[in-house]
Amino acid sequence: MRHFDEIKMTSIETHFTNDPDRAKRMSLKWEDFFIDYSKNRLNSKTILLMCEFAKEAGLEKAINAYFEGEKINQTENRAVLHTALRNFSMDSLLIDNKNIIPEIHAVRKKMKLFSNKIISGEWKGFTGKSITHIVNVGIGGSDLGPLMVTEALEFYKNHLTTFFISNVDGDHVNEVLKKCPIETTLFLIVSKSFNTQETITNAKTIKKWFLSNSSEVSLSKHFIAISSNTQKIKEYGLTKENVFLMKNWTGGRFSLWSSAGLSICLSIGYENFEKLLKGAEAMDIHFKKTPFEKNMPLILSFIGVWYNNFYNAETEVIIPYTQYLRSFPNYLQQASMESNGKSVDRNGENVTYQTGTIIWGSTGTNAQHAFFQLIHQGTRLIPADFIGFKNSLYKEKEHQDQLIANFFAQTEALMKGKKKSEVIRELELANYSSKSIDRLLPFKIFKGNCPTNSILIKELTPYNLGALISLYESKIFTQGILWNIFSYDQWGVELGKELANKILITINSRSNNIQNKSTEQLINLYRF
Repeated sequence: MRHFDEIKMTSIETHFTNDPDRAKRMSLKWEDFFIDYSKNRLNSKTILLMCEFAKEAGLEKAINAYFEGEKINQTENRAVLHTALRNFSMDSLLIDNKNIIPEIHAVRKKMKLFSNKIISGEWKGFTGKSITHIVNVGIGGSDLGPLMVTEALEFYKNHLTTFFISNVDGDHVNEVLKKCPIETTLFLIVSKSFNTQETITNAKTIKKWFLSNSSEVSLSKHFIAISSNTQKIKEYGLTKENVFLMKNWTGGRFSLWSSAGLSICLSIGYENFEKLLKGAEAMDIHFKKTPFEKNMPLILSFIGVWYNNFYNAETEVIIPYTQYLRSFPNYLQQASMESNGKSVDRNGENVTYQTGTIIWGSTGTNAQHAFFQLIHQGTRLIPADFIGFKNSLYKEKEHQDQLIANFFAQTEALMKGKKKSEVIRELELANYSSKSIDRLLPFKIFKGNCPTNSILIKELTPYNLGALISLYESKIFTQGILWNIFSYDQWGVELGKELANKILITINSRSNNIQNKSTEQLINLYRF
């Protein structure tokens, strides 16, 4: 806290004045990635102190436990091993005295063979036609991750048309089904428990739609289950040949690396899916082996904690300067907020400090014409991550130059702002009168000193996307350690599900067992 008090009034521009080598000193290079974090309200001592804090918090030991399969999700007595799903260098990893690596390899092999059959047209629907449409049916991590990656890698996409159904909204399901030819559509039902209310309700509706024009014997040609609950899958009408297993150590919001990523594999081909995995693995290795002060995920996590817990910033905004990453902020919302939205520490005590961060964002330059006004001239401190790529995939240099010019200009503008003297000079040159200048002056001043991280990547490839996702996953993990919370359970999600089931019974039975008068009033309004 003493260090914060020493520098909290120092502007970012002053930090640059005090340290001429600041930009170089506060930049990190790794493979195709370059991160410049110099436009932040901190200095080299801040990072040094955060490194010491991380060591005291036992981060190194925690990282080892995370990758070695210890049951770090202690409230559910589970390991957290989405990292193992993208590991190509390890021959053995024991969970409950069983080596899980051969099983991971077997699932990958099955995904490869299956996706090749679908893409090549070898797999036929019930009328003998090849598959043309894929529909992923899942919610939460079973939707957000695959959807985000499929969109992000659209450039690498094959001929298959891919849809995603997540919401239990019946209108949404039926709008998607209207676009799907029954003879050539493959449905992927993704639910680890095969009991998720929204997913199973949608799956039943889809099955009913399918059987209205087909027969039970045709299900195996058009439905695939991705789950760990073989009994429920059997009840749904599918055999083990149509099942891709998902293990309980695969957290939903990090499940895109598993068989839950089958829609990705089908959309871009297994070879590209494997490159995605390998990019994530490469960033995992960087995270595990790089010293704290040069470690990309750690530095980003330190900066996030710095603003959250010292400046009391409540949000972080993610601005990808590519339309391909339009769903990346939404993906990170779940990954971060479901992980670190906790108010109880690992000892079961209420925390006395702020944890978690509200994640939001949109693509540049769309965001500039939407909410940047709040960041520039609003009353809240909103740290921002800007993500851009040096190369356009379609080699549209004029467009890319304009896009990246906006990226760089916004980080500069957020830092510098616009001073009173600059505004006066600008208005004088525009021939405004003194009276008009006095009136407009307060509205045209920008305070500046708004912090940003700039993440510049050579090109949007499957490999680099995998590394980018892993970068943020490791940031989230590290922040959980620093806040001394369990990042990998989500008991808050369960409460709403339990109450929804009770209210659904009330709606269907016409009974009245709801005690809250407001909820009772809403139910009665809906029913009658």
